[in-house]
Amino acid sequence: MLKEATLPKDEAVSGGDLADPAWIRIRDLIYQTSGIYQAENKFYLLVSRAIRRMMAVGAKSPREYLEYLSARANKETEMRALLNEITIGETSLFRSMPQVDALRKVVIPSVVEVKKKMSYNKLRLWSAGCSTGEEPYTLAMLLYEEVQTTLKGWTFEIVATDLNDRSVAKAQEGIYNDYAVRNVPPDYMKKYFTKSGSEFRVADTIRPFVTFSRLNMQDDSKMLFMRGLDVIFCCNVLIYFDAKSKARTIQHFYNALMPNGYFFLGQSESLFGVNDKFRLIHFPSATGYWKADESSPKAGTP
Repeated sequence: MLKEATLPKDEAVSGGDLADPAWIRIRDLIYQTSGIYQAENKFYLLVSRAIRRMMAVGAKSPREYLEYLSARANKETEMRALLNEITIGETSLFRSMPQVDALRKVVIPSVVEVKKKMSYNKLRLWSAGCSTGEEPYTLAMLLYEEVQTTLKGWTFEIVATDLNDRSVAKAQEGIYNDYAVRNVPPDYMKKYFTKSGSEFRVADTIRPFVTFSRLNMQDDSKMLFMRGLDVIFCCNVLIYFDAKSKARTIQHFYNALMPNGYFFLGQSESLFGVNDKFRLIHFPSATGYWKADESSPKAGTP
């Protein structure tokens, strides 16, 4: 997720700098690589972040930095470093309680009912654009509670991916400050966190259920391997994609879901005008999307 930040004075961008054609080309390269498009009213933010990388590699001008991204031997490494700079996540554990409640009370029972008929007692969830791991760990705690009680005999797996290498590394550490855990229910804090100095570490009982990795959602070859998912969360990520990139990514999500699977976006996001294959589902205080089993003659809303 992109986040606006205050920059030091030496990183301020003048109007003349923004007009340099090299910045436009750099923006295009970022879009071609990641699907992230920086609109004109936020263009200065992308330039400011790119200036940090210019300083890091010693480039003297935007044109020279463009060479680092397009013509030099380590161009792919530098692009990853630039993407790390511009995709900074801001999230927290148990950020959206309406979605958590919908997952626990409606989605899991619905998916379990279908999978029982298949004699397959494993749930697979994907946290796409997981940032620093707060969302997948939230899901893991919720599911761990369920398999200890109402879903005895079931197992689960959470696949968590993000474009930002630094975010993935932070997520793998599983250590969070007071602000990140401010919404965690007290009983969950006691059971699933241990004190680590002034911060809190996700307990070892939870960590093995989550697998973190870097994934560029615009990499079609990698997205094609994402299959067999029961639930997908992709919250506040696609707002940075243009219509074409968003439609392509949503189609990958649709293909990745099992029939009767569920898909959640951020609370302010919608698939209206993007994809008409999903069925919109209304939960108490939240909305989500459902993939019907089109092979069933009685396919309809759950």
